[in-house]
Amino acid sequence: MTVNAQPSLLRLDSSADNSGESVSRRLTTLFTDLWRERYGAAGYRHRDLVAEPVPPISSAYCALGRRVEGKGLVPPGEVGALVENPEEEREWALTLPLVREVSAADTVLLGVPMYNFSVPASLKAWIDRVTFPGAFPEGSLRRTRVVVALARGGAYGPGTPRRGFDFQEPYLRAYFGNLGVAEENLHVVRAEMTMADRLEDLARFRPVADASLAEARAVLAGLVSG
Repeated sequence: MTVNAQPSLLRLDSSADNSGESVSRRLTTLFTDLWRERYGAAGYRHRDLVAEPVPPISSAYCALGRRVEGKGLVPPGEVGALVENPEEEREWALTLPLVREVSAADTVLLGVPMYNFSVPASLKAWIDRVTFPGAFPEGSLRRTRVVVALARGGAYGPGTPRRGFDFQEPYLRAYFGNLGVAEENLHVVRAEMTMADRLEDLARFRPVADASLAEARAVLAGLVSG
């Protein structure tokens, strides 16, 4: 993380629903609006991973990554010198801006709906590309704050029938922890039962859904001011 007088926020949205009904997008919008009211717009960067998809990594990406690993994980600024062909040049040109966005951000905000018990493919493509060998040297992201706004149609906590089906939150916690984000700087906020207002079979859970969404909004507001 780069420490600046002007705080910086990188927002990543991964919901395929851009109709205005996406809960994860509504939560990231709430956080962003409050953040910009507090800090201004100068340090804000938004990447919509659906409107501007990150291309999946290719064999050229893998070849360049292996070469970098063989050199002992060189800094991102020196990777370009190891490129050997136009395909690798293209892959690195797609990758480096994403790495720099994360490195420059004081806060990384992610809106993540649950798709088939895990994260959307749009987010996974970003994760696969940005996690280039040596992109984030040890300790470089320790002070970066990561705020994850999760939305899921059901409930997956202890005591629920699907408590073992959650491959969304554990995956993201493991990923960012392994990337070097300090545990105290990783904040996961959940809005559950988001399908209760759409499916009659889940109608009895609407109060639970409303309470979960209200709590998520309150926690996010607190994170902006905290």
